[in-house]
Parts: sequence; C-alpha cells; structure tokens
Amino acid sequence: MAVVVALSLSILAGLGLAVVYARGGQAQLEGMLLALSLLGIGVGLVIWAKQFLPNEEAEEARKPLESDPQDAAAFTAELERGEEAIGSRRLLLGLITGGLGALGLALVFPIRSLGPRPGRGLFQTGMADGRRLVTAEKEPVRLEDVPVDGLLTVWPEGHEEEADSSTLLIRVGDESLFREPVVLPWTVGPVVAYSKLCTHTGCPVGLYQAEEHLLLCPCHQSTFEVLAGARPVFGPATRALPQLPLGVDDQGFLVAKGDFEGPVSAGFWDRSR
Repeated sequence: MAVVVALSLSILAGLGLAVVYARGGQAQLEGMLLALSLLGIGVGLVIWAKQFLPNEEAEEARKPLESDPQDAAAFTAELERGEEAIGSRRLLLGLITGGLGALGLALVFPIRSLGPRPGRGLFQTGMADGRRLVTAEKEPVRLEDVPVDGLLTVWPEGHEEEADSSTLLIRVGDESLFREPVVLPWTVGPVVAYSKLCTHTGCPVGLYQAEEHLLLCPCHQSTFEVLAGARPVFGPATRALPQLPLGVDDQGFLVAKGDFEGPVSAGFWDRSR
C-alpha cells in the first residue's frame, strides 16, 4: 500500500508541476512539487525493492521426483499466489511509468522559456523592395541629405524600432573609389549602405574615419573597409558588414531594393566562408 501511495503522490506532483509552470510559474511551488515528484519515485522504488524483491538466497532440499497430492496442492496454491503477485507487479510498473511520465511532461514545459521559434526571422529584417529609408525622426532621406565623407543612420519606414534593421548610409567623395566586393548596382552615386551591426558580437558600428574610409566598432575595435564591401581589416570580426541594395523612388527618396545580402549581426552566421 505504501508504494502505491508514494508513486501516486509522484504522479500528482508531476502533473501539478506541469500545471503551475503552464499558468505562469511560481518558483517556490515548482521546487516543492519537483521535490515531491522525485521523492515519491525514490521512496516507491525503495519500498518495492524491500517488500517485493527477494533479498536472500535459499536452497531447496532435493525430494523424490514423484509428487504426492499434498505437494500438488501446495504447488497449485503457490501458483495462484503468483498470479496475484504478477497483478500487483503490473500495477506498480504502471504507477512508476505514470510517475516518470508526469515528471517528464513537467520538464518539457521549460522549453517554452527559450522563446518562440526563430523561423526565418534570423535571416530577414524590416528591409523590403521599395521601402523608404528614414531617420530616427521618421523623416525620409534624399541623396543630398547624406553628408559628404560622412554617414547617416537610417531604418526602413515603419520599422524604426527594429534594431536589426539599423543601417549606415555612407557618402564617399567619388563613386569611382568603390571596388569589389562592393555591388555597384546597389549603390546610388557615391552612397553605399551597410548594416550597422558588427559581425563579431552585434555592437553598433558608428565611428567613421573619412580620410581612410574605415568604419570602427567601439566594442572590440573591429575595423571595416567601406570602399571594399566593408570587409574586416582589423579586430576579431571575420565577416564583412552585409551590404544593402539601394535605389531611388519617383519622389527622389532613397529606398531599399531588397533585404541585406546576408544575415546581419554576430559572426556565428559565418558558416560557409
């Protein structure tokens, strides 16, 4: 009876843990229910081992092979008792399975704490073909708004709060300075656009040395060459800042012609280079 109570308690505690977590969680109650679930399983197994499993060695004296009526009757009675033990064993096995299953169900719920599945979100930003680029004040940008030998931080219109969409517009003195791997059809005159997020750990790249056309990340000093596709030339970053294809709409405002050429931010995306 005690083993049944212990394993039943384990099942109830495991189910309770799953319910508490699904309803938002409460650390102290979750800890108590987890302890009860594990304790019930442990106590049940110990009692089962002591009461139902043999714990001594025994030898039966050899008797004549022929059975007398008393031996046959004793064998029949023993067999009947064995059937009852088998039934009890099945019950206990079912209770143990239920206890472990309830605990396993409760342990599945914390996976939800890891957040939603990223899907394609890790490969896409708010940039899209024809979407205007705007400043932090949500003002659309023209070519002349980008200072010569300077930069301007912009976002896709309607997605100004999305950090992964932050973009640097950089205007060099002469568009003929650009060289591979800059995609020239993606530039608008002397203006080129790159992701603002460093490909090392995702810090914002905001320091620009105009004379040398270098972008610097203030976190770990990764340095990127603007004229050559923002390739890294110093520091821990190993991947270039993704370039954004640029265009101009019929009102003269700068627009994105699609998303960035590759995943933005941290360098763990660098799988094939």
